Amino acid sequence: MSTVRVLVGTRKGAFILTADGARKEWRIAGPHFAGWEIYHLKGSPADPRRIYASQTSGWFGQVVQRSDDGGETWEAVGNKFEYEGTTGTHQWYDGTQHPWTFTRVWYLEPSTTDPDEVFAGVEDAALFRSTDGGRTWQELSALRSAKGELWQPGAGGMCLHTILIDPRDRNRIYTAISAAGAFRSDDGGRTWRPVTRGLESKYELPDPTAEIGHCVHSIAMHPDHPEVLFMQKHWDVMRSDDGGELWYEISGDLPSDFGFPIAVHAHEPETIYVVPIKSDSEHFPPEGKLRVYRSRTGGHEWEALTKGLPQKDCYVNVLRSAMAVDTLDPCGVYLGTTGGQVYASADAGDSWMPIAEHLPPVLSVEVQVLS
Repeated sequence: MSTVRVLVGTRKGAFILTADGARKEWRIAGPHFAGWEIYHLKGSPADPRRIYASQTSGWFGQVVQRSDDGGETWEAVGNKFEYEGTTGTHQWYDGTQHPWTFTRVWYLEPSTTDPDEVFAGVEDAALFRSTDGGRTWQELSALRSAKGELWQPGAGGMCLHTILIDPRDRNRIYTAISAAGAFRSDDGGRTWRPVTRGLESKYELPDPTAEIGHCVHSIAMHPDHPEVLFMQKHWDVMRSDDGGELWYEISGDLPSDFGFPIAVHAHEPETIYVVPIKSDSEHFPPEGKLRVYRSRTGGHEWEALTKGLPQKDCYVNVLRSAMAVDTLDPCGVYLGTTGGQVYASADAGDSWMPIAEHLPPVLSVEVQVLS
């Protein structure tokens, strides 16, 4: 039987949860890096024993950690993230220009073919790549040439938080930045352009349809249909059927179209999941009910998934990297909350159970299926 490994990053360390393929009884290991913020940890599809983690602290700075034995032991690898060339400036909250300053790694995306290749999205927003297992990092600096002088921070900073690599064409890379928008490269990162046509941000931008400045929270794709992208924006759930060339809204009958994560079912490319949050000032579920919403039609029509989730007095948030799906059948869905709970569904969202409670606030959730 398969083993499922859930990788959880929190405000005070990393935790690794494991279960067999039935996904009923879970073991918890950790905290690894106790006391440190773990913004993201993710396993390599090319070698599931290889896990990368972003360990960060306002006092001690940024450390990239690597495990070659599934999280049993860890090694600090390269932490030198230098912007290439003359960085110039970007917009600050008040509209003035501000110099680019490296703060932390928000997101790690290992290659699907080479365990030593990994991409890192950082704050201030930039994309880095390592080809030696995280020991050295090189910026793909052309991304900042895509009107970087107009980028500005979102509420959580100016972070590159999403990296998607087209499984059919590894030269096509998507990134998302708060608050700049979505960007695409078709040549392995040598050139980039915004892919934001159809996005509208009437509450955040003086020009609601501007090319730059949209606060994209997360983007997801199904590997069998990489031209179809799903987006959770600051407000609005969006879809593109042509690789980001044009987006259209699919929020439909959601109780709120504000939220952070979005995920796609492993075996059903038109089945997607979101977690509605009341508003950008009230980061908790509408009516105090934690509900995952599922659409089996690629958007517009949504059903609330509530069995096993708290349906009263629940005032947690689910952050942008804190939802994941596994590849078993039926597909498993996992989410972590700022209240320190991790919930799992072994039946594609029909029912849920807590598999960890009383953890520090959860920043990220990833999952591996091990043969």
